[in-house]
Amino acid sequence: MPVRQAFLNFFIKFSMAQFLNIKNEIKEQSGSVLILTLVFSAVFVTLFSGLVGFIYLQHRQSIQKVSWHESLNAAEAGLNYYRWHLAHSPDDLQDGTGAAGPYEHIYSDPESGAIGKFSLEISGENSCGLTSGVSITSTGWADKFPEVKRKARAKYVRPTVADYSFIINDNVWVGADHKITGPYHSNGGIRMDGENNSIVSSAKETWLCTSSFGCNPSSDKPGIFGDGPNSNLWRFPVPALDFDGITMDLAQIKNSAQSGQGLYFGPSGVSGYHINLKENRTIDVYKINSLDRINAYTLEEGWHDEYSIIDDESFLGNYSIPQDCGAIFIEDDLWVSDLAQGSKVKGRVTLVSADLINPSRDTNVWLGGDIEYTAQDGSDGFVLIAENNNLIVSDSPDDLFLDGVYVAQKGKFGRNHYTGQAMKKNKLTIFGSVVSNDRVGTKWTCSGVFCSGYKDRETNYDPKLSGNPPPFLLPTSEEYDFKEWEEVE
Repeated sequence: MPVRQAFLNFFIKFSMAQFLNIKNEIKEQSGSVLILTLVFSAVFVTLFSGLVGFIYLQHRQSIQKVSWHESLNAAEAGLNYYRWHLAHSPDDLQDGTGAAGPYEHIYSDPESGAIGKFSLEISGENSCGLTSGVSITSTGWADKFPEVKRKARAKYVRPTVADYSFIINDNVWVGADHKITGPYHSNGGIRMDGENNSIVSSAKETWLCTSSFGCNPSSDKPGIFGDGPNSNLWRFPVPALDFDGITMDLAQIKNSAQSGQGLYFGPSGVSGYHINLKENRTIDVYKINSLDRINAYTLEEGWHDEYSIIDDESFLGNYSIPQDCGAIFIEDDLWVSDLAQGSKVKGRVTLVSADLINPSRDTNVWLGGDIEYTAQDGSDGFVLIAENNNLIVSDSPDDLFLDGVYVAQKGKFGRNHYTGQAMKKNKLTIFGSVVSNDRVGTKWTCSGVFCSGYKDRETNYDPKLSGNPPPFLLPTSEEYDFKEWEEVE
């Protein structure tokens, strides 16, 4: 009995101990599950919050990217708006307000309404009191992200004759030795035997080609014909350029020069003036006392005595060209440069020869030597306007270099025919443009053989000149065009 009771007591105690152990294990396991649940919940909440934040950030960045593009669109809209404004008010640099800028406008979408704004800063380039170009900086932004701004800057200029290599108001023959870069236009017919690397245009559908253009017998020809390459660049007929419209009002230049803005020289009382341009932006001025004659031939006059050789002259002085108005008006015939020293153009200069006192007389310009820029980076520009002819003298350099725009308002640009071996020159190189009312010619052939003038010719237009024009550079349109565009920081 005692043994049995002892065994029973042992069994009861052992069972109770096992029960208590199992109960403790269950409690411990429940606590572990609760801890794991809390840990995984915290991780889930963290990941979910991060995901939501990531999605929000991506959405914000997407809107910001759209706003970044819209801000440039708004800036460009500002540039286009002011181009429209200039078409209606060409000389207004204050956005019609009469007050200093900047000038802020709402940028709207036709469907969405106002979506942003642009702000304009406007400045003009003035020469002789006239606006020659307008620079505009437009800053745009979207209403959703006004702190995201982008800037665009553009320069507007009027198209000018400098956008062409030649503008001619007559029929013309381009010889096989002439290489031309830059648009070439004639209101007459064109025989193109030379090499053109740009558009050649004629206002004529057909024209009568005569013996002076190499057609024997005379016959009707297309607006442009010839043996030159690149005929795929020939365009005819095209609208004629209004030659009277693009020729400058010489009285306006005279008034600017005479009022003290530029330089003015009245009638010489003798044969005219001789000017050399200096690289320090001054001019040496001589009064021509007498001229020698030479036998010359032109299509208009035939053989005749031409008084174009300087025989005697008197030095008048050295004159500084004003920085803010490089206009020089000569009320007489004019000789520019000479064989001995040539001329150098510094900055932007316009030189004019015209007699507005005597309406029955039209003055001529004679080119005696090289006329070159001091730099080819667009900072220098030259315009030489002759009321009548703009001609190269008989005793010109064997290789002649002419930089600038050469205008013959009522006459022609060229070189007359002279006899003798010394009258056959080597090469004429023009960096710029020629504007001539009458037929251009700098080479002569006798019975098909070169006999006078320049054997080879090369003309390259200056694409920078319209963007940084000399005063009174002749416009071909009153409307402004984009010349430069860039995004700026």
